[in-house]
Amino acid sequence: MHVTIRRYEGVDQNRETELAEKVNSSLMPRLSKLPGFSGYYLIEAKDGVMTSINLFDTSAHADESNRVSSEWIRDEKLEAALPSPPKITFGEVVAFKTNGVSV
Repeated sequence: MHVTIRRYEGVDQNRETELAEKVNSSLMPRLSKLPGFSGYYLIEAKDGVMTSINLFDTSAHADESNRVSSEWIRDEKLEAALPSPPKITFGEVVAFKTNGVSV
């Protein structure tokens, strides 16, 4: 499994609800149709910080999710709400455990 974590800083705090709604309504459907999709999480950390976590089967699948996410920001005209490029951490999961509980 491969994970991409994007940390967005300087997020327009007046648009955080809008961002979350758009993620739910238009980004997650796009991502979930991609090959290898395993999960997506959006975290609102307050003070203009939001973090997304994408889980995909392979590195190539995760790379495609990066392209789709960048395209989505442009399509939804969210550049002003997300003014700074995200800090990206990408890699293969080498250990994990879950109890199977879903949110």
